Amino acid sequence: MLLQETNSPFNKEQSDYLNKLLPTLTESQRIWLSGYLSATQLADSDTKAQQSTNPILAHEQSLKPVNETKLRDVTILYGSETGNGETIAKDLGEKVESRDFKVTISSMDDFKAKDLKKVQDIFIITATHGEGDPPENAISFHEFLHGRKAPKLKDVRFSVLSLGDQSYEFFCQTGKEFDNCLEELGGDRLYPRVDCDVDFDDLAAEWIDGVLHELSKAKSAHDPVLTETSTEIDTEGPVYSRTNPFHAEVLENLNLNGEGSNKETYHMELSIEDANFEFEIGDSLGIYPKNNPDMVEQLITGLNFEPEGSVSINKQGERRSLREALLTNFEISRITKPLLEKAAQYFNNNNLKDLVTPEKVEQQKAYIQGRDVIDLITDYPPVDITPEEFIQILRKMPARLYSISSSFRANPDEVHITVAKAIYTGNRQEQAGVCSGQCAERVTPGDLLPIYIHRNPNFKFPNDVDTPVIMIGPGTGVAPYRSLLEEREEIGANGRTWLFYGDQHFATDFLYQVEWQNWLKKGVLTKMDVAFSRDSADKVYVQHRMLEHSKELFQWLQDGANIYVCGDEKYMANDVHQMLSTIIQKEGRYSFEEAEAYLTDMRKQKRYQRDVY
Repeated sequence: MLLQETNSPFNKEQSDYLNKLLPTLTESQRIWLSGYLSATQLADSDTKAQQSTNPILAHEQSLKPVNETKLRDVTILYGSETGNGETIAKDLGEKVESRDFKVTISSMDDFKAKDLKKVQDIFIITATHGEGDPPENAISFHEFLHGRKAPKLKDVRFSVLSLGDQSYEFFCQTGKEFDNCLEELGGDRLYPRVDCDVDFDDLAAEWIDGVLHELSKAKSAHDPVLTETSTEIDTEGPVYSRTNPFHAEVLENLNLNGEGSNKETYHMELSIEDANFEFEIGDSLGIYPKNNPDMVEQLITGLNFEPEGSVSINKQGERRSLREALLTNFEISRITKPLLEKAAQYFNNNNLKDLVTPEKVEQQKAYIQGRDVIDLITDYPPVDITPEEFIQILRKMPARLYSISSSFRANPDEVHITVAKAIYTGNRQEQAGVCSGQCAERVTPGDLLPIYIHRNPNFKFPNDVDTPVIMIGPGTGVAPYRSLLEEREEIGANGRTWLFYGDQHFATDFLYQVEWQNWLKKGVLTKMDVAFSRDSADKVYVQHRMLEHSKELFQWLQDGANIYVCGDEKYMANDVHQMLSTIIQKEGRYSFEEAEAYLTDMRKQKRYQRDVY
């Protein structure tokens, strides 16, 4: 029996941990654990009984100082699409809890809105999705907080950490809205809001330190002596992470598309031996790419800088040559509004200063589209700028995330990804994406890539392998499904699986075709339906195949199937959602509102999950 909040005294996080742990225990381990818990309970009971009957112990207890002041409860809520917000929330929660505060950590969609009346100190970590929208698991709480039913927040202290991307117009918009709303409802800002770009680690750490400092003021008043404690962590070897990536050797880099395709999609296999990595199906691999060397040389020449001159690359004062810094540490392939504003401060170019004036917002938007830093120094040449000053206008090179397409259980020393080479129309010429272009054009077996594992808590497959699974993923969206089927073959799982796959041409773009066919023969993959949009006069997509099998698909949903969608959000994911709604209306005889409620309920139960980009 799977543990849930409804059939056990454990919360969701505890239930998930236990559901993962218990099936792995041997019989002797289960017996030992049962005895240990029983003995612990008896020992606690004996201690309490002894204290109640022993006058000396009772007297000693009465002499202990009693804290009259109760520490305020801390509530930490996160809204996250990719898991970064959840990771930061848990980090903050652990540090706050270590200071003896009572802490509640929750995603916004799991937090009961009525409990907002009970909060004392509330900290919000939120991403911004798309064009200034809340992430999916923050929508309902965002609407509640901005609605008429939101309570007045008397004696409530708060702080907000916003996660965003400066290349989007509505940078950190959701965090700004939460911050303003909490203040308007009467809350007191304990620590100023911090807005983070994609390179969020340093700013997030500063925000956490600031929040802890403010909380510690109250703790200091509560406890006369407040001391910081440190715990030495005994680890074997380095711990690799986002801030300390592992340099993995590339084992294979194969183009999956056939001759004549207008696409390039690469299957990459990397060695993670000695990395001490573990990952789950649905997780992603983060790669820190390098800029195109030709662009770096063109930029240095255009600025007339000495390429081997030393520049500072971070707040810690680490220095590298200008060439290496531009190659590895900073983004030069795109322009953002904040970059324009910083450039106007350093370039001493009156035309650029005129462009960034408030009344020319539309001109700024038009200029940013399709231009890179080389365009900027060409169109608005800087005057008397130093390399150190120039570096100040650039933002750190963000990592690129790719869905992992292999199973850790099947290949513990390797990680596989599926990378589509992206081509963009630039101002001067077409250019490849920074990371996908590097992988396609400049990475060969034997090369090293700096990588880390990025957890994706919002795209997880069921613990019960008998739960039916429907997978929808055109193109590289099939990556996590390859991971799932590889693992199911490894462990001998027999649950029903149904894959909807699409691309342009059967002959040249059927990614992993042989593997799907082998899994179909073995029964690891129960059903597969494909759609190749350019092989017929009428373009056929995965949603059309879904409609063709609407009756059976709806029956799978009624049987408790989980449904997963991975790939392009702007078109595919929305089209698939609309088709799911149509199928539920048709086969279940539901109204539009009832069908949407059906899908909303599936999302709340984690039976309908999307990993879209």
